[in-house]
Amino acid sequence: MEARRETPLGDTQDPFAAPGAHLRRLLRWASQHGLIPILLLAALVRFYDLTAAAIWGDEASSLLLARYSLSGIWNHAAFDVHPPLYFMLLHGWMALFGDGIFAVRCFSALAGIATVGLGVWLVDRLATRRSAVMAGVLLALLPTAVRYSQEVRMYALLGLLLIAATLALVYWVRRPQRKGYLLIYALLMSAAFYTHYFAVLAALSHWLYLGLIRLLPGFRLRHIQRRDWWLANLGIVVLYLPWLPNLVDLLQHMEQLKVGGDVGWEDPVTLASLPSMIWTWLIQDDGEQLPLLVFGAVPLAVLVLAGVAVARDRSVNHGSVLLALYTGVPLLLVFAVSFVTPVFIERYLTAYALGLPMLAALAVDRLYARVRVLALGVLVSLVAVELIGVNNNATVDRDDQFNVMVDFVNRHFVSGDQIVTSDMMFYLSYLYYDRTGAQVRLYTPPAADGRSMRPNEYGFGTLVNSDVYLDHLADLPKGSHRVWLIGALDEPDEFAPLPQGWQRASDVHGGDVYARLYVQPEAGKPGE
Repeated sequence: MEARRETPLGDTQDPFAAPGAHLRRLLRWASQHGLIPILLLAALVRFYDLTAAAIWGDEASSLLLARYSLSGIWNHAAFDVHPPLYFMLLHGWMALFGDGIFAVRCFSALAGIATVGLGVWLVDRLATRRSAVMAGVLLALLPTAVRYSQEVRMYALLGLLLIAATLALVYWVRRPQRKGYLLIYALLMSAAFYTHYFAVLAALSHWLYLGLIRLLPGFRLRHIQRRDWWLANLGIVVLYLPWLPNLVDLLQHMEQLKVGGDVGWEDPVTLASLPSMIWTWLIQDDGEQLPLLVFGAVPLAVLVLAGVAVARDRSVNHGSVLLALYTGVPLLLVFAVSFVTPVFIERYLTAYALGLPMLAALAVDRLYARVRVLALGVLVSLVAVELIGVNNNATVDRDDQFNVMVDFVNRHFVSGDQIVTSDMMFYLSYLYYDRTGAQVRLYTPPAADGRSMRPNEYGFGTLVNSDVYLDHLADLPKGSHRVWLIGALDEPDEFAPLPQGWQRASDVHGGDVYARLYVQPEAGKPGE
């Protein structure tokens, strides 16, 4: 069994007690673990170029939904593909700090930074101070975590809640007589379930962990048989009951979500998708252009590191097993399910990618005790790979973004102009940047067989009023002499055929999207 070590708030005290009672202990622990430099590093990479990329469609939908009242968020989220908690918290955040791009992205950035701190704390509970410091550095630089700490979405919050819940679980496993840890666990997991449906994968990994430590050789821990564990999970179910009918309704209407493009848009998976996901987590690129040996070698090396961490774990609690299950079970299960329904999406799994650097840190720490040169080489290689991903995240051209195009329209807009977008994602983003006060329309031409292509009330369709839709350009109000068409550069004929007599007067693009001004010459051309 590992030697007793000092923890942020002590072993003999409640670690979740009022921080003032343990401030001195906490500061000493933070100093010993280099926590301040690690958090500064995490903040640096998350706040760097935080506002460079334009708000994209998913982010814009978050902002639009968060502007409703809390009851309105609850009702509209019931038709969306995500539960309501993040949007409710964002609603309160915006009430305090506004809806500027820096303000709204700060919410995720701060959650991501806090997660790094919790990761250091978690690994310190599972192993040594050295492994906790290494885990902090690797977590701070993990590219997929950095990326989704810079978006107005729920993924950074989900990671924070799940790592915090896993930490509470570890404390309870160490001291099962302290039922307060399970109360905190139940509250955190309930919040995670209200943040993203994939939180169920963390619960599954926790159950599997308790089952394995009951069966593994050595001192078998019987936590999974304890009445208070079952009661805690019953509490999670009870807390989730108010939302359960909405989830059931959503599952029954999956076809409507597919029609609206909110699910089912992901490409089918192949055997290469699994190593590609590891590459994406590490360098923000699927790696499929790399030589085959390199493409397979790095994911294999990650698997070997996980094996080293688990095989050399001599602790009673088998914390490496917990981290391996936390990362591996969601990854493999979602990969398998995606052969039926493609849901193998990086952002859905980012919260589980957080286990990867922690596992790597445990493996490096255990290698260091035997082969220091190899351990240091592995650590430097991991940091180098992550820096490639951090750099890939940061390569954003501010002058070639969606908002540049919208700003052009804002500056050249004339009263009476019409604005028509070709895609729901463009429409949502456009609303965030629009300063004209005009009604932005969404072009929804019928299919060749006459079927309506308007979104239904599920998914993003719940956020759009029916008068926004425009089935034919000829249906624009009479006297619309100037029309701005907003579409994708790689699909130049989205609006074809144009009404007779329309002539292009100007053209601008940003972020692979164009804005084209068309005028009707016979009606005259108003001054710009």
